Amino acid sequence: MIESSPRKSPAPSVQPPGAPASGAHPPVAPRERTWLARLGRRLVGAPRDVHDPGVFHSLSLVALLAWVGLGADGLSSSAYGPEEAYRALGSHSYLAVFLALATAFTVFIISYAYSRIIEQFPHGGGGYLVATKLLGSHFGVVSGSALLVDYVLTITVSVASGADAIFSFLPAAWGPARLPVEVAALVVLVVLNLRGVKESVQVLVPVFGLFLVLHVVLIVGGVASHAGRLPAVVHEVRQGLTSDLATLGAWPVLLLFVRAYSLGGGTYTGIEAVSNGLQIMREPRVSTGQRTMIYMATSLAVTASGILLLYLLFAVQPEPGKTLNAVLAESFFGHLPRVLSAPLVVLTLVSEGALLFVAAQTGFIDGPRVMANLAVDSWLPHRFASLSDRLTTKDGVVLMGSAAIAVLLFTRGSVSALVVMYSINVFLTFSLSQLGMCRHRISGRHRDPRWLRGLAIHAVGLILCVAILAVTVAEKFGEGGWLTVAITTTLVVLCEAIHLHYARIRRQIARLDSEFDGLPSSDHHGGAPDLRKPTAVLLTAGYGGIGIHSLLSLQRMFPGYFQNVIFLSVSVIDSGSFKGAEEVAALEARTRDDLQRYVDLARRLGWDSDYATASCTDPSDEITRLCVELARRSPRVVFFGGKLIWKRESWWQRILHNETSHQVQRRLQWKGLPMTVIPLRVGRESGR
Repeated sequence: MIESSPRKSPAPSVQPPGAPASGAHPPVAPRERTWLARLGRRLVGAPRDVHDPGVFHSLSLVALLAWVGLGADGLSSSAYGPEEAYRALGSHSYLAVFLALATAFTVFIISYAYSRIIEQFPHGGGGYLVATKLLGSHFGVVSGSALLVDYVLTITVSVASGADAIFSFLPAAWGPARLPVEVAALVVLVVLNLRGVKESVQVLVPVFGLFLVLHVVLIVGGVASHAGRLPAVVHEVRQGLTSDLATLGAWPVLLLFVRAYSLGGGTYTGIEAVSNGLQIMREPRVSTGQRTMIYMATSLAVTASGILLLYLLFAVQPEPGKTLNAVLAESFFGHLPRVLSAPLVVLTLVSEGALLFVAAQTGFIDGPRVMANLAVDSWLPHRFASLSDRLTTKDGVVLMGSAAIAVLLFTRGSVSALVVMYSINVFLTFSLSQLGMCRHRISGRHRDPRWLRGLAIHAVGLILCVAILAVTVAEKFGEGGWLTVAITTTLVVLCEAIHLHYARIRRQIARLDSEFDGLPSSDHHGGAPDLRKPTAVLLTAGYGGIGIHSLLSLQRMFPGYFQNVIFLSVSVIDSGSFKGAEEVAALEARTRDDLQRYVDLARRLGWDSDYATASCTDPSDEITRLCVELARRSPRVVFFGGKLIWKRESWWQRILHNETSHQVQRRLQWKGLPMTVIPLRVGRESGR
């Protein structure tokens, strides 16, 4: 048995007998990296070792860092959510008092409901897992698809809003540079997240702290400066309400309020991020997640409701080229000397814009994780569950960044259009999660004496979320809402098609497995291999029909030639298994068990046999390394790998199924080592 850890090349734990001092194959030099690859490595960082005992601890986030990485999404929504709600009030600005109270109440209700979800699903997964487990897989894929679109829009709207805040104090002539700056910011965020979640969050902590300090000063100072006017403000609110009730009536005033409340739904759009990103939190995860939720809910409720109240106190009115928060900052700091007021206004807006860039981080943290969960369950191509050597979901990060850039260019960075698209998907996921939890509380009422209390919380959350979703779709369907509905529906249909394809392939492979039930079961004939004799190295995955078919094909194609067969497989650590040292160890044990079954079968068929294995995140690299190591020991080795083929192979089949055998074949042939890919026809496309 040859077994090693990833990214290392130690001596094998069991040396195959008869290994020659030198083989017929030429020694293989380490692959040289191009200057572009070296630059990429410098930007992204050195590989991580999954067997490092401290790797899970070093990658996880304490509550404070999770608040920065995940809570920034919720907190930053105070830059655009309250503004949308306040604008919808029009001349009835006195309703901002009630809007502030409703906003704080909604934040705490939804946050508390998600704290209960964290208890119920301590391993994370958020809206996708809740809907899948409690409502069914098809509801789950709807929630997961909505979340993916949501996180792309999280990134886009955060970056666009951040640029709006910063360009609010820059000269108007600089306006054309806004879109290129936004694209550049997205590229930087992609690179940061390819390095790893913790590194990207730590870089952004100072920005988060600066925003908090300046907005505490703004809210506390703004309210305190108007403390003497509070009786007058109360009188104005009472007078405005009395006048509107008399002239408009109770229902029109209520509908006006509900409309403004719903259009400000962007305020609540980051609350689910904590439960979705629970996997990256420090143990005990439930406790860390709930503490993070408290931090986020408190900061968001105070900031969003405080800003709404300040809009009323300072009688803020829209100004061309400026956000309402920019007008508010100028009004608050305007009484100070010019030498102080101008820098403070700029610093406040810069911190707000920078925090919005930080909030885009949530999309890069949670979006690829949702994508990986969907890939593990075969709703998306399996490659999206793969980890890079930095233990990040590289493909997901790149895809999220690319999609965000595309949406940004399509909408030209229009925040009002993006917020509408964003809010619809968020509240679709919220509604499904709360519905699932309501169903769970009702079905578990005989086991939980406090079920009614839990049901009440989730029922209130469900009513609020459905109301906001319905009003937003009805009001904004023609202003961009239709687009997010169309995109999400298309993604759901695509996921269903991918799932059906994988299910069909699994059924066909299962039939293939059943064809080999009658293989010989006599005592072992073969033994340990002598690598001086002709040796076949067979690349395999799990034990099953594909590997057995490849083994029997070897016997048929080269009768009597190969004396040895070495089975080679790697434990690929992806998002589904990278949850702790125990899960990694269990994966490695399953791989060794499968390989031992192949060895036992080969020996029953008369071959001398053994296996080689390692753990890795990139199977092509690690398999190539193990093959080169075996080639150095055996002068007469030939490598074989199996591959599913179709009569008419299309581009989407190449995306859905990995090309590991062909990738390894190209690398080995470049090194002068022989490898053959054994085809396996499957399905109706095989022409059988």
